[in-house]
Amino acid sequence: MFLLCAVAPAHAQSLGQGLAAFKRQDYVAASRVFIPLAERGNVAAQSYLGFLFETGRGVPQNYTEAAMWYRRAAEQGDTRAQYSLGLLYDRGQGVPQDIVEASKWLNLSAAASPPRVRESRARIRDAVTTKMTRGEIAQARLRALEWAPSRER
Repeated sequence: MFLLCAVAPAHAQSLGQGLAAFKRQDYVAASRVFIPLAERGNVAAQSYLGFLFETGRGVPQNYTEAAMWYRRAAEQGDTRAQYSLGLLYDRGQGVPQDIVEASKWLNLSAAASPPRVRESRARIRDAVTTKMTRGEIAQARLRALEWAPSRER
């Protein structure tokens, strides 16, 4: 976590500035904008920061950090973060491998995704489901049904 304090800018920057840096592939600048925003609970910044840590762009690659940021965004209902967190659980990267938890997050993501990505996310969810027993599928569905988004305080 020492990295988060070391790169925080002296003045607050907007999500738009971080997205602009991300789009021009200046991932170091993007991370400097996203980190303080993510720490304050900005869902989009958390999701993008998870991606930066997962891929090692602008920050050292760290699946545990990626999972933490994805989880914070996923718990608030961000479908991209839910999808990415589900994949980390499927692969056991940054979190213990857990097919039921993977399926839960992939189910939630597919159900709430915009139409343009829903089908591809559903295909990935279904591919993960083929590795599961009926009991695991039922457990994952129950976890997804019991889940409710929460706001950070």
